[in-house]
Amino acid sequence: MAREIAEQPEAIARTLESLLPLRTELKTLAESRRVVLFVARGSSDNAAIYGRYLLEVHAGVPGGLAAPSVATHYHSDLDLSEALVVSVSQSGETAEIVETQAWAAAHGARTIAVTNDGGSALAGAADLALVTQAGAELAVPATKSYTTQLAAMAVLADALAAKPGTLDADLDRVPGEVQRLIERREGVDEAAERLASTPETLVSGRGITFGTALEAALKLEETCLRPVRGLSYADLRHGPIAVVDAEHVALLVSAADGPMVSGMTELAHDLRRRGAAATIGIGGDAGFAGAVDVCVPGPALRELVAPLALVVPAQLTVEALARRLGLDPDAPRGLSKVTQTDPAGS
Repeated sequence: MAREIAEQPEAIARTLESLLPLRTELKTLAESRRVVLFVARGSSDNAAIYGRYLLEVHAGVPGGLAAPSVATHYHSDLDLSEALVVSVSQSGETAEIVETQAWAAAHGARTIAVTNDGGSALAGAADLALVTQAGAELAVPATKSYTTQLAAMAVLADALAAKPGTLDADLDRVPGEVQRLIERREGVDEAAERLASTPETLVSGRGITFGTALEAALKLEETCLRPVRGLSYADLRHGPIAVVDAEHVALLVSAADGPMVSGMTELAHDLRRRGAAATIGIGGDAGFAGAVDVCVPGPALRELVAPLALVVPAQLTVEALARRLGLDPDAPRGLSKVTQTDPAGS
């Protein structure tokens, strides 16, 4: 896992170089399509959440997350003639995702596959495949396959924007920012120490970085075997915040700019007042850093592309925590690289 985290600058750079030339094809494929629907599970679902936000905020295109069971179990007859369906799977071989993509195409959708394997069933059946260039990923927890999926989402959203190319300057800086965060590891070991102090962890973010918060929560659960709740801070304030006490560590994720920073900063202050064991902040601005007990700096990137690098400090923290707990971060208990949602024959 540590080696694959370190490979991310090159993997992201290769992916952007490979996919940016496809923007014209993406724009053509999306013509006359009014909505983009994402189909994914696990880490890929978290990447899709970023894609959905970026499409709506940057490109002005309505997006949503589809429920694969509508296709695979309910076999619903939906009119998808105005939909562009984006299926996201690292392996491209998760049966549920492959089946849902085929169902969408049969119901009139144009289809895009985002996968790390150009020879996979998902890629072969799609109208257009966005093949990420992560290379072989051996550790079970997705790291470079996840960040390259985020790169694909950024390319897709920029292709569908009124003026494609407006993210280019920001995307050019991503590999360098990822490399800087990996080399410095500032705050990572202290964050892992605080997380080890209690088994109760709450993770929160909002907006464009919400998928990053959910990915951090997922990595803590699957890699460190901790029960973790990942919530939007809006949902957190609608009741669950009442459970916060001295047994809880809160991990808060924020970009360095954008409309969500002030709310995340106020949340950090509120959690302190409620007696949380510790508040750990990933990213944010100076005010956010001052509001948390431990700050793990994020990238110097604007909010629209920050998630491509913002997850890296979380990955480093999770890997360090797993080792601190005596766990193998490369092979979490009971997990495999390709997950099939339902048992064979179900």
